[in-house]
Amino acid sequence: MEFLALFSTILFLHALLVLLYNLIDKWRHRNCYLLDYVCLKPSDERKLPTDLCGEIVSRNSSLGLNEYKFLLKVIISSGLGESTYGPRNIIEGREASPTLSDSISEMEEYLFPLIDSIFLRVNQSFHLSASSIDILVVNVSMFSPAPSLAARVINRYGFREDILVYNLSGMGCSASLISVDLIRNIFKSHKKKIALLLSTESISPNWYNGNKRSMMLGNCLFRSGGCAALLTNDPYLGGRHGKLQLRRLVRTHLGRSNEAHTCAHQKEDDEGRHGFHLSRELPAAAAQAFFENLRVLAPKILPLSEIARFLLASVWKKKTTATVNMKSGVEHFCLHTGGKAVIEGIGRSLGLDEKALEPARMTLHRFGNTSASSVWYVLSYMEAKKRLRKGERVLMITFGSGFKCNSCLWVVMRDLDDCGVWEDCIKGYPPKTLVNPFFDKYGWINDPNAEVLVQKVKDEMARGRKERA
Repeated sequence: MEFLALFSTILFLHALLVLLYNLIDKWRHRNCYLLDYVCLKPSDERKLPTDLCGEIVSRNSSLGLNEYKFLLKVIISSGLGESTYGPRNIIEGREASPTLSDSISEMEEYLFPLIDSIFLRVNQSFHLSASSIDILVVNVSMFSPAPSLAARVINRYGFREDILVYNLSGMGCSASLISVDLIRNIFKSHKKKIALLLSTESISPNWYNGNKRSMMLGNCLFRSGGCAALLTNDPYLGGRHGKLQLRRLVRTHLGRSNEAHTCAHQKEDDEGRHGFHLSRELPAAAAQAFFENLRVLAPKILPLSEIARFLLASVWKKKTTATVNMKSGVEHFCLHTGGKAVIEGIGRSLGLDEKALEPARMTLHRFGNTSASSVWYVLSYMEAKKRLRKGERVLMITFGSGFKCNSCLWVVMRDLDDCGVWEDCIKGYPPKTLVNPFFDKYGWINDPNAEVLVQKVKDEMARGRKERA
């Protein structure tokens, strides 16, 4: 009897140890690590300086003096600089009649160099080949051909037949964090996997050639860019080579509201010219989505002392005057570069100072709004400035059509100092001034005789294009 009791005890302890091991092992593999990432830096011939932007605007025959004044005001206040990038068909003057070939070429010019670069980078630390990739997620909102862009990537690089592949479209500027969430959820049921995330946007077929103001805004803000990121749930690989570890991710979608749903969407104007419409309801929708997102996120990332302080302040003060201090739980804020007003609005809501907003402002100035990939450029700026130190927390906040606000919290796993896409210009940032030279060049549009001058400039530019042709 004693032997049976001892044997039963041993069996029970063994089963308990196995259960504990499985729970710990499952927990370890539920983690999501960012191994590395690269951002796209197109060639200099793709840059959009003031003179070229003026020429592109002048090619739109539907614009009049009032539209020029509107564009001047928007561009001057946009926060964009002289070194953002655009697609080839627009630079070459073919924006009015984009072809399928233009769209596919644009995507291949973005995606393939990104993949080559990310493989080259990580292979300096550990071996990684196309056969090592278990999961592929591609997000491009405004272009969805068949076969998919993800299929084109698989064909080009010869990924395995059993790769888990997802091609996301229509998710807007918040698609990167949606992709991260998708990968994180796949990791929960698959051990020791490596995922490749590709994030970019298609501008070639979506340039607006009309005169509706709400649809002209996109031309002033959106620019070419992209990012490739490698993520894993392998605790050894992540612990040894990871840059960041994902701690929290919260997604908010206000699609049930008609105002929020239609405030940023693809449509045609009254003349049948397609583009992307940004309505007056967008700021209100963004503010509501941001509030709902933080309401869920804040209790998960803030220390108990700050939560208690906020609750006490809410009791003793009016509800509108009690604010939460996000900086008590976050060292760095990686904000979507949706525009100068977006960055400033988030900054006011979170009580951020100029240094905290600097990475987003400088990214907007240097690269513009690159849609879903923009937060990775902001992260790269922080790293290039050697601001990310082990144990510090980085909060990413993105917005997208639908209307969505997505956020996630990363923890820095080691001191980071790679200059990445900022290598050739980081020493010049922040610049002494962010004043856009567009006003110095085209401020005469506000003169009384501007209509005559506009026609004169149009004629001169037309002659110049004819001579170059």
